[in-house]
Amino acid sequence: MSTRTTIFVSVTLIASAVLAGLLLWSRLPDPMPGHWNAAGEIDGYISKFWGVFLLPIISIALTGLFLIVPRIDPLKANIAQFRAAFNWFIVAFVVYILYLYILTLLAALGTLFNMTLMLLPAVGLLFIGIGYLMSGAKRNFFIGIRTPWTLSSDTVWDKTHKLGSRLFMLGGVVTILCAFLGESGIWIMLVAMLGASFVPIVYSYVLYQRETKS
Repeated sequence: MSTRTTIFVSVTLIASAVLAGLLLWSRLPDPMPGHWNAAGEIDGYISKFWGVFLLPIISIALTGLFLIVPRIDPLKANIAQFRAAFNWFIVAFVVYILYLYILTLLAALGTLFNMTLMLLPAVGLLFIGIGYLMSGAKRNFFIGIRTPWTLSSDTVWDKTHKLGSRLFMLGGVVTILCAFLGESGIWIMLVAMLGASFVPIVYSYVLYQRETKS
């Protein structure tokens, strides 16, 4: 996906979400549901203003940041090699945030559902997308598993991200399955994601030590 298309799709999605929130303004309560516990039950509220505008604002801010990063990275030539996949990730992330936004509006309108059951599959798909992005990521300072050891060697970077890609995709599948395990699924997901994040860090150190010794 081109950067121009990414900007157009992202802006269109965010604008549509804001419009939906404004059209529903008179029907939304004040305060609105703003937080859910591990069991998927509402346990916190926020004002209607922030309920309608917070997630779109976050989407705009993060999309802008994602678009700036490839321009300011000293290794931006490397980012250019996987920019199409990164652009797809940007759109996927916006879709994920706006999916959460839709669930928030539905909850505010009185629709009954389990937030954990509804959200975990989307989180799992997002992690699978991150894993796919990792599979083609080249060494840079902003995107990927950035440790002193991956940033010091293309070989260490590539091998670490190959492992990280598989672990994140596996973690994504586990997260989707956790949606059917109730409250305990949240903790299993956290363990899977911590493992997917921590193991590549240790692996990058081991690879670097082997490389320097050889």
